[in-house]
Amino acid sequence: MQNIAEFRIIGRIGKIEVKEKVTYLSVASNYNRKDGDDWKTDAHWNSVTLFDKLAKRLTASKGDLVHITGRVRQNQYEAGGSTHYGVDLIADGIAILAKKDGGPADDEKQD
Repeated sequence: MQNIAEFRIIGRIGKIEVKEKVTYLSVASNYNRKDGDDWKTDAHWNSVTLFDKLAKRLTASKGDLVHITGRVRQNQYEAGGSTHYGVDLIADGIAILAKKDGGPADDEKQD
């Protein structure tokens, strides 16, 4: 049996950083929570990494609502005599659900 670590995010793109072979997306997802008698909405920002073909074919823009699926990868590095740990979200597929300007998403799926 294969062990897997996957993620699924539905949210709006806040920032797109394009490098030579990789693209980094900052994606906000909203979560509701009860605060006394009121409901509050909190935005949680996630950093997602797109490699190679998926990064090159990305047509989403800042503000677009997207559905991203992929795998979770743990990383660690040494700095200042300490070990630092982190988690990378590596996209395997992305679909544009709605454009920021309200235009059609063109049923666009990239994977």
